Amino acid sequence: MLNASLLSIIEQAGVAVLTLTEGLEKDEFLASRLTRAETLRQVKIISESAASLPPQMQTMLAEVDWAGWRIVARQLGANKGAEQDALWFAVCSLVPATLMWMQVYRKEQPEIFECKPLADVSGTRP
Repeated sequence: MLNASLLSIIEQAGVAVLTLTEGLEKDEFLASRLTRAETLRQVKIISESAASLPPQMQTMLAEVDWAGWRIVARQLGANKGAEQDALWFAVCSLVPATLMWMQVYRKEQPEIFECKPLADVSGTRP
């Protein structure tokens, strides 16, 4: 259930990033203080959620660039130039690719995206 929740958070934050940055060129994006700040917040949510996924879940979703998310996470909060480059890379490449692969995996393995309640100690469902 936790894994499904993390995947849902990644998807929702990814959609927010795409919505915020739709149609923006790099210079426009970097000049827009509010859009850039909110996009940074959403990208951090994605990178933190990705880092919280267990290795076996990342292996199940092998086409997602988890290593790319780790690199972006390290660059966020670094010097301004590195952070801006990492953020723009996430906007243009990582987020769209991640969402595309999540959609593919959702069709192929819908069970990993389902939030099912756990059985209680007695073995009955709540």
